[in-house]
Amino acid sequence: MTIAEAAASRTATPTPTWRTDLAVAVAAALAVVLFHAVSGFATLADFRGDNDNLMRLAEVRDLIGGQGWFDLHQYRMGPAGGFVMHWSRLVDAPIAALILLGEALTGSRAAGETAALVAWPAMLFAAALFSILRGARSLGGGEAVLPALVIGGAALHFISIFAPGAIDHHNVQLALTLGMIAALAGPAPGWRGGAAAGACAAIMLAVGMETAPYVAAGGLAAAALFLAGGAEGRRVAAGFGAAFAALAALAFAATVDPAAWGPPACDAYSVAQFAVAALCGAGLAAAAGAAGLSATPARRLVALGLIGAAAGGLAVAFFPQCLADPYAGLDPRLKTYWLSAITEAQSLKAVLSTAPAMAVSYYATPVLAALLLGAGMLTPAGRRREAAVVLGFLAVAVAVSAWQVRGAMFSIPIATIALSAWIGRRRKLAAAAPSPRNTLTMAAAWLVSINVAWTAAAEQLLPLETASAMATPAGRAKACHRAADYDRLAALPAGGVLAVSNLGAPILRYTPHRVLAGPYHRNVDGNLLAIRAFMEGEASALAIVREQGIAYVALCPGNDETKTFAAWAPDGFLAELGRSTAPGWLEPLADGGGGALTIYRVLPAR
Repeated sequence: MTIAEAAASRTATPTPTWRTDLAVAVAAALAVVLFHAVSGFATLADFRGDNDNLMRLAEVRDLIGGQGWFDLHQYRMGPAGGFVMHWSRLVDAPIAALILLGEALTGSRAAGETAALVAWPAMLFAAALFSILRGARSLGGGEAVLPALVIGGAALHFISIFAPGAIDHHNVQLALTLGMIAALAGPAPGWRGGAAAGACAAIMLAVGMETAPYVAAGGLAAAALFLAGGAEGRRVAAGFGAAFAALAALAFAATVDPAAWGPPACDAYSVAQFAVAALCGAGLAAAAGAAGLSATPARRLVALGLIGAAAGGLAVAFFPQCLADPYAGLDPRLKTYWLSAITEAQSLKAVLSTAPAMAVSYYATPVLAALLLGAGMLTPAGRRREAAVVLGFLAVAVAVSAWQVRGAMFSIPIATIALSAWIGRRRKLAAAAPSPRNTLTMAAAWLVSINVAWTAAAEQLLPLETASAMATPAGRAKACHRAADYDRLAALPAGGVLAVSNLGAPILRYTPHRVLAGPYHRNVDGNLLAIRAFMEGEASALAIVREQGIAYVALCPGNDETKTFAAWAPDGFLAELGRSTAPGWLEPLADGGGGALTIYRVLPAR
């Protein structure tokens, strides 16, 4: 069967519209919200160590409070004057709008915030699941939709970036990535499908540099369709390129301060990313739209080669610093005492050696899906394009997760598109030829496609990570992950706080204080000062406290970072403070009946 015949057969048979899939996705999102409501929205009271969600709310509050649209300073973190964050207002804006809408309806800013913290992740969950359903339907037909709903919804729940309170940009980026896949893998995507994918790619790039590999995957997919020839491929490439270039320009004008249009920034959207995106997008659209350039395979290949060479030359000539390791310029002390301790930044090799159960949980289903796609087991006649698109994105996601485990947040949901098609085929076969063998094979396909099944098996058969106690409720209760842990600190007069970086974002979120350290690579000076204060002796700590105008020292003995610093510097100030009485310049504050946080007031110099 040819591609044209396959497309004709699909259009001849009535299929549920995109509205059906959207309704299912919204219903699933509402069911998830109901599930969290029954449990009392636990993730709103216990942030489980995810500092970025708290930092995002602090940033949104600053925007609502009157901080300029282009002013990305975080004035309450770091030394006096703060530092410039690298996040995008494209994520701040809709959250701020939801908060203000909630406030207008309820008359309470706090109620508006709570409503936004629930609604925003739920909306993104629905968008992500909708794209999984569309992708699975395109790849595996109607039989793949039910599996996509079950294992796709389970995967989105498993990665925890759509829970109430999850307002970090990672869920936005994942929803956009899945949207790109659904658009490019859809039946006869044409100009509209290409434009939708290009728009998703441009917005992703503007939101954050972490998803640059997926942006590249989308561009390569559009270029491959153009290279393969045919009117359909040219329309997809033209739509992708035009939308990518246009949205890249619009995002640059809308989110980058005109005063900062000149200097490039490698970790945030700037002239470097905009210039390369505009060149590639406009070049692809022009090549696909020009009959002379797209007439033969050789001409198409030459056109794509010229675009790639021009983009590469532009980057090398004007932005060579952005081609290096993103952490190459990070202070060596921060690499040793901060970056090396971030779990989500570890490589597959490191995870295999320290937490094999985690490795199985994060990599089993993506690798299985990639093997099935690579072996051609999910490629029915006429759907090779769909399979190639999904495999391309999945290969990129697996490669990223091998470099840093955080990539699993993308590879696991992408894998469900392919696995749903696989289960759909087994369901169809079991229905057409009922037998114990076919039924058992279908059941096995269901089982091994559900990520949680691999997690449960790994936890039973493999050794857990050494810090697994922190994953238990009792462990989290001692790690200062609860909103209530900061009540006593919030009640004190506003002032500077010396604390480990893990406490920086929650202190901004739950208190009016300024904090020196926070887990953000641009806060170099503040983090280095905190490291010196805690790891060097008391005299050094006192000098830094006086110099930085610190009013309080806050310790969390149960937090991993506290334990790590104490182990690295057993004679340092933090370790000494944890095992002996406070020096004369610190006044311990009574905890009032318990609390994971230990607070000291800095006494005036005599």
